[in-house]
Amino acid sequence: MYKRILLLALTLVTLSTYAQNYDHRAAFHPDFYPYPGSVYRSASGEPGPSYWQNRADYSIQCKLDTATHTVSGELSLTYTNNSPDAQRFLWLQLDQNIYQKDSRGSATTTQTGGRWANASYTKGYSISNLRAEYLSSKYLVKDALTTDTRMQVPLEQPLKTGEKIKLSLTYEFEIPEYGTDRMGRLLTKNGWVYEVAQWFPRICVYDDLHGWNTMPYLGAGEFYLEYGDIDFSITAPADLILVGSGELLNPKECFTAEQMKRWEKAAGSDQTVTIRGEKEIQDKTSRPATPTITWRFKIQNTRDVAWAASKAFILDAARINLPSGKKCMAMSVYPAESVKEQGWQLSTEMVKGSIEHYSKKWFEYPYPAAVNVAGIVGGMEYPGIVFCSWESAGPGLWGVTDHEFGHIWFPMIVGSNERKFAWMDEGFNTFINDLSTQAFKNGEFKEQSFFSDPNSSFMVKYTFGEEMDGLYNIPDVIKEDNLGITAYMKPAQMLHALRNEVLGEERFDRALREYIRRWAYKHPTPWDFFHTMENVSGENLAWFWRAWVMNTWKLDVAVKGIKAIEGDPASGSMVTLSNLEKMPMPVTVDIKEANGKSHRLKLPVEIWQRGAEWTFRVPTTSEVTEVIADPDKKLPDVNRGNNGWKKR
Repeated sequence: MYKRILLLALTLVTLSTYAQNYDHRAAFHPDFYPYPGSVYRSASGEPGPSYWQNRADYSIQCKLDTATHTVSGELSLTYTNNSPDAQRFLWLQLDQNIYQKDSRGSATTTQTGGRWANASYTKGYSISNLRAEYLSSKYLVKDALTTDTRMQVPLEQPLKTGEKIKLSLTYEFEIPEYGTDRMGRLLTKNGWVYEVAQWFPRICVYDDLHGWNTMPYLGAGEFYLEYGDIDFSITAPADLILVGSGELLNPKECFTAEQMKRWEKAAGSDQTVTIRGEKEIQDKTSRPATPTITWRFKIQNTRDVAWAASKAFILDAARINLPSGKKCMAMSVYPAESVKEQGWQLSTEMVKGSIEHYSKKWFEYPYPAAVNVAGIVGGMEYPGIVFCSWESAGPGLWGVTDHEFGHIWFPMIVGSNERKFAWMDEGFNTFINDLSTQAFKNGEFKEQSFFSDPNSSFMVKYTFGEEMDGLYNIPDVIKEDNLGITAYMKPAQMLHALRNEVLGEERFDRALREYIRRWAYKHPTPWDFFHTMENVSGENLAWFWRAWVMNTWKLDVAVKGIKAIEGDPASGSMVTLSNLEKMPMPVTVDIKEANGKSHRLKLPVEIWQRGAEWTFRVPTTSEVTEVIADPDKKLPDVNRGNNGWKKR
């Protein structure tokens, strides 16, 4: 008996040494969710019966001065307090203040610069005549307090539940030449291209989890915004073409009679129609003969708006066909420099293909137009309009166009908190981009590179590297060199693994569609997403979220050994797998026999619930010659060298 106990102890010591990283009790711990369901957020992942969010409606009239590159205007904000809390003050976001020399964003930009570094500085916002109107009281707000990119607006009376308050103000700012790759201006041979975003003071989100969300704008972290209707107008010199979020309300005032004919033709055409061509750029008759034009736009149920302007723009458009039978317009504006082999003349076709795919696959596109703008911004998204690099062409143009329009679904429709959870918009979007790229012209514009296969040895070592940040970090905390992996590639890799290896396409797609439907124009948290995917798919996925999102665990499945039952492979064989790292995942195993037979077994994740090893029986009739774990290389295994066994 003593010898048997000693032998068992030695065996356990050997096994723990071989698989010392894996802890099945931690991986499958019963506690995962930090709080139970409530009347605001159901444990099923749905908005609860008392879910609320506040509303922000804007009316903006502004002017573009091309001589000084400034935008000046008047803003009116109607804010509705649907929360159960009375508000004694409001918080506004003043994103243009990031371009001040002494801003937090400027102070925290690394010495290496990077995408969000300021190339030059502006004075930020100049705000005056801030007034409030609540119930029967109208007054000038004298003691508003600005701190970097935020402004607190004290109220004379608390804003009660269900009540509205109207704020109005006058503002002005200079458009920076390089606006942290989110806005700016590009000088082309035919004039400046203005891409204008974060261009008006916006209300911060007040929610049921954190109250006021007032994290400063530092550059990497994007935006968290309330929904509402926005009407806006821009008065600019008449030789400029303007495009903006939503519907252009007065096209007849903005285009010539000939251009209106082309505009109407494009609205009914599946082929791209040129509304203003390259040869017309220098032709004064291609613009209405007035000093200025006021372009009027409106968009409903949106969290933001942006616009672009240039006298250098070529404009073309085509019809988008939506699943419900509704139609909207795909449009592109770009300078002559962007016309090249597979250049921006293909943009509108790409916009149309992208929007139609996502509308059919996930949720219907909600806006009357989808506009692609070529300019200085490498790639940035706004409701109904995106900014992409003027230099892009071919697969690069498709990739950036499709990615930025994919953001209409995450986070323009599903309004997650980008300032905190970049993986919930960039990662989800990168995932749906992979599917749309394969669908568009049978993958003609799919780029072939090291990054194409998320489970290649190169990518797995990169995404699971020792210095890589985890997903559950705010973007401004993540190292600059790691953000592309942590926010984009790894969460997409995660969703592919969940779809292909855990749930299967049908269950995954149904669950993700339901998540979008539930949280369209609302504010989900990671936990709402987790709950929804579990409840709709019927799987407990705490182990999955724990490994992929909450930790930086790795996966290393090894084939440890093969043994014939009672020494006779004709009676069957026993195969032993080991999990040498902390992440559990289902495993597919191929077994080949000397007689030519082969077996493929799909082992569920539960094989790892009791420990780091799993032995299973294979009904062989001859000697096993080879065993391969994850034969199709669908798992992010950090060491494929131990995935196989061959008889020597």
